[in-house]
Amino acid sequence: MGFQIGIVSNAYWATGLDDAVAWLEPLAGQIQDLSISNDLYHGSEQLSSQAKHARDAAERLGIPLGVISIAQPRAADATSAVGQIPTGGSAVVYRGRAVEQLADQAAKHPWEGFTACPHEDLRDPGRVHVDPFGNLHICQGISLGNLFHTPLREICETYDPDSHPITGPLLKGGPVELARHYGLPHRATYADACHACDEARRSLRTRFPEILGPDQMYGVAASPQDN
Repeated sequence: MGFQIGIVSNAYWATGLDDAVAWLEPLAGQIQDLSISNDLYHGSEQLSSQAKHARDAAERLGIPLGVISIAQPRAADATSAVGQIPTGGSAVVYRGRAVEQLADQAAKHPWEGFTACPHEDLRDPGRVHVDPFGNLHICQGISLGNLFHTPLREICETYDPDSHPITGPLLKGGPVELARHYGLPHRATYADACHACDEARRSLRTRFPEILGPDQMYGVAASPQDN
């Protein structure tokens, strides 16, 4: 259908080279990008053995591979990413688990300044994310629908960014407007716009459970029945 398809993974499945080849072989010639998360958040080494196996297997199969490496919160050479995270060291984006585990280490900025979403094109997205449960995310944790229940074409045709309960306020005034629109409490300072947005969305999850999920996107461990 003309889409460029990529997969992002922590390579947990690449326990050995032969195993990695077995997992990746069905994808050879089918995807345009395989991005492997490889940093101290995904293992005890800067270059994990799983990442090495995945890299070697991808090279053998001719699958384009990139490595995503997220720097520590106070790293001076970390660069902020807009949209897709580039190859090389990138700054932490404070969403999901990063909010709970890393935000306290980051420099904080006044809440009033977060009046736009700096990372995603919420009005006319050029890319979307699909999670293992079928949710179609315009940004991780903001679902536009579920592909197991609704065709992709229908989800795209019915998406109205300005009337959407989450993207509408974000387009109007970023995380600040999202909190104000729903009368949410907020901190005086946040690590970045994603931090402010993430906390506002957490407060709204019970109100919009079909949109603000799944649990894993918000650092909530899956229950045994979900596995």
